[in-house]
Amino acid sequence: MAAHMRRLTHRYRAVINNNLTSLTSLRGHLSRSYSQVQTDFSSNRVRRTFTDFFHELYQHIIVPSSPVRPRGDPSLLFVNAGMNQFKPIFLGAADPRSEMATYRRVVNSQKCVRAGGKHNDLEDVGRDVYHHTFFEMLGNWSFGDYFKEEACIMAWRLLTEEYRIPPERLYVSYFAGDATSGLPADEETRHIWLSMGVPSDHLLPFGMKDNFWEMGEIGPCGPCTEIHYDHIGGRNAASLVNADSPDVVEIWNLVFMQYNREADHSLRSLPQFSVDTGMGLERLVTVLQGQRSNYDTDLFTPLLSAIQQRSNCPEYRGRTGEADVGKVDMAYRVVADHVRTLSVCIADGVYPGMSGAELVLRRILRRAVRFSTEVLQAPEGALASLVPTVAHILGDAYPELHKETDRIMDIINENEAQFLSSLKQGRRVIDRTLQRLENNDTLFPVPVAWSLHRNLGFPLDLIGLMLEEQGLTVDQRALDVLAIENEKLRCQVQTSVVDTLVHLDLHSLAQLQSGEVPHTDDSPKYHYSLAQDGKYVFQPCHATVQALYCGQTLVSEVAGGQRCGVVLDRTCFYAEQGGQSHDQGYFIRDGLPDVLYPVEAVQLAGGYVVHQVTAAEVLRKGDQVQLYLDEPQRLACMVKHTATHVLNFALRQLLGSSVEQRGSHVAADRLRFDFSVKVYPDPVRVVSVAVPVADLYDSLTDRWTSVELCCGTHLLTTGEIGDLVIISERQMVKGISRIVAVTGDDAREAREAGQVLTQEVESLSARLATVASPSLAGANRLAKEVGILTDAVDCTPIPQWKRRELQTRLKGLQRTTNTSIRKLETKEAAVKAQSLFKKNGNKNIVVDTVDTDSISVLMKTVNQYSDRAPGTLIMLLSHRQPSGKVLCACQVPKGFSALSASDWALTVCARLGGNAGGSATVARGTGSVANLTEALRCAEEYAQDKTQNRC
Repeated sequence: MAAHMRRLTHRYRAVINNNLTSLTSLRGHLSRSYSQVQTDFSSNRVRRTFTDFFHELYQHIIVPSSPVRPRGDPSLLFVNAGMNQFKPIFLGAADPRSEMATYRRVVNSQKCVRAGGKHNDLEDVGRDVYHHTFFEMLGNWSFGDYFKEEACIMAWRLLTEEYRIPPERLYVSYFAGDATSGLPADEETRHIWLSMGVPSDHLLPFGMKDNFWEMGEIGPCGPCTEIHYDHIGGRNAASLVNADSPDVVEIWNLVFMQYNREADHSLRSLPQFSVDTGMGLERLVTVLQGQRSNYDTDLFTPLLSAIQQRSNCPEYRGRTGEADVGKVDMAYRVVADHVRTLSVCIADGVYPGMSGAELVLRRILRRAVRFSTEVLQAPEGALASLVPTVAHILGDAYPELHKETDRIMDIINENEAQFLSSLKQGRRVIDRTLQRLENNDTLFPVPVAWSLHRNLGFPLDLIGLMLEEQGLTVDQRALDVLAIENEKLRCQVQTSVVDTLVHLDLHSLAQLQSGEVPHTDDSPKYHYSLAQDGKYVFQPCHATVQALYCGQTLVSEVAGGQRCGVVLDRTCFYAEQGGQSHDQGYFIRDGLPDVLYPVEAVQLAGGYVVHQVTAAEVLRKGDQVQLYLDEPQRLACMVKHTATHVLNFALRQLLGSSVEQRGSHVAADRLRFDFSVKVYPDPVRVVSVAVPVADLYDSLTDRWTSVELCCGTHLLTTGEIGDLVIISERQMVKGISRIVAVTGDDAREAREAGQVLTQEVESLSARLATVASPSLAGANRLAKEVGILTDAVDCTPIPQWKRRELQTRLKGLQRTTNTSIRKLETKEAAVKAQSLFKKNGNKNIVVDTVDTDSISVLMKTVNQYSDRAPGTLIMLLSHRQPSGKVLCACQVPKGFSALSASDWALTVCARLGGNAGGSATVARGTGSVANLTEALRCAEEYAQDKTQNRC
């Protein structure tokens, strides 16, 4: 330990000598009065000062913010930290050909959203003055370059010199160690701060919870040191650090990535140490502008002013809790925060939808609409009208907000109108449910509440408020159980075969790189040609086994039957990327020609192509192998991929240049194309259809053609596509469509299936036209045929234009048959009602049987009898053949309070082992035959009892 301390002392003496000028200046700031905090920092200046400081003084590369939709990271709904886009570097998986692989020092301001998953601040927004769903994270990074000393010096210099924050208001925390994890205290960082002049009473140790940062359950992690700011000043506020005090807040976190959390939860030293820092812009601006609330800074005050101009409420006063009467100020904060999130997300291509990040954004929008219209009394359209103000505040840093302002406003307006319509529908559902509740029942049915949430998109807290207005509650625990079950189901749906693949871990990638194992040459995947007979010829590929990965370890050999990842020096297999499925096939080992090693999946990690293989026999590092593609599968993918480019071009020609690709997926059986915003990897290939790329470079052509950035494998002639048929086109969310298409033989079969269905529709139409006066049974049979044919048209892969044409014709036929059935039912019911009236007359209570298999006829009979005898309570039962079911229908005079039709039907059907429902006036139900005579007696006695009690 003594030797270690001597090394540390020597190390810090060198640091101090090398940075003497800076450190002297830093210590000089300790005497500055806390009253000298500056208030002349605009948010734009704060952001620009941060990036310029690291770029100009410390040679950091300024990297633009990535979009808030994570690219290639299914573990995240949104980018929620500045380090997200750099995860490939931390994990050692950055493409060696990309610019990212060259990063050593980086600085940026990253757009972040915390409204789903592990970090979810949605429900807290508005309740206080510092929570946000959208925020900006300022950060500087070192990837294997500088470490703790330099990071601390840079941070302190920026805060105290550039931002002129009085040092006496700053407190620093560091990692105190953790005996359970076997981690020592970060004495190195403590000595750095002390050597820089930070007083010992401003330097505080904390444990794992506060000062050890982890990327996730597994992955890079390490101790961190945080810088806290005291808003009050003129005192020692050490006891308030990490104590949830609004007066002393953390402003900057410096993470020292030096460990990796393994799958068994153990910690292992990283092959490369890195620095990852994060400082929230909103909180920093609050400090520098001398405010106590983020909402009182220039990031929000223009928005709050714009909201006030559009509402019928007094101006924003910054109140919280009980002081915020009517939650008006909370509504101001919710709307201001949420419209920022909506603007940024939509500009980055995330639209309100029904799953994942899109569903979260949909909830954010609906929460904003509710507070805007119900609390602030703003008119419809007010929310969208705030978007230009958001663009004015943030547009200098994120110019896409200016470019997309109109589109953002359109999407918000469309979704607001949809939600307000759903609100009306939801209120009707609640009202109908209330009518069915007993007078003393104050508990609202959980299934109905869940349906409002799941199907109509009602926030659960909104349901609670709407029920509270009616004096009702809902079983919150039961709702929570449904939410948990739904989340489990969602996770199961998201689980795919990818989760079972062998992934090279960070340490194994580092071993390959440190062992100077060359990256896989995958250029042979593009080595194919057309033979004279028009068939594709894929060149053979001979390779050497460079590495074997099994059980999260690099091994020299694997035994037969073992599942492993195989890294070759070269490969002709296409690794899944760019929306194209991976190749399949097999390879054989030299000297063992009769044993096949099937390749189940192919992945790309850090420049190495990993082949997922279950070894048929022993496989060793250094073995020579011959690779064989599943050529039909590859060719099918090539056809679909080139067809996707042609489809994209055709859509832009047909619909205009506003068409943007949202995403696509190419598989052997079909292609999927979503209209969206492009995000492509770097470096990229340019794929041109019909015109050589060289001609494009040299401007030698004026022909219109498809030109796209793409890493996929493509045809050499478009004629190989054969035919392309769009078999599905549907709207995913407002303004975004998804196309599914097939090619070749599948396209031919789709066209043939469309012709067959067309003939069947024409045949059915002709039969309907020739039936002059069908019986009710005949009309029902024809209606059933229409329904069966409709299902076939909906589900069979046929050309989408043909599907829509046939659906329109079938809807017409359905209307015709339904009209015929209604007329025939009305006619039959009239006959039955006449017969019953002759039998029973104007009796007060009529309980009888009718011979029919149709609940509709039974209901119409009851209705027509009631028209003849308005004061009669009538219930009719029918013994349905051959199922044995009993049908029940009843009606009581309107305004008759002594007896509810729904209660009457429910009592009788329960006696028959069934169920019923309806209103106080009309109801119906079903049961099974036990004793029909007994059921009739029960029905009459129940009605008489209720009537007599009334009298």
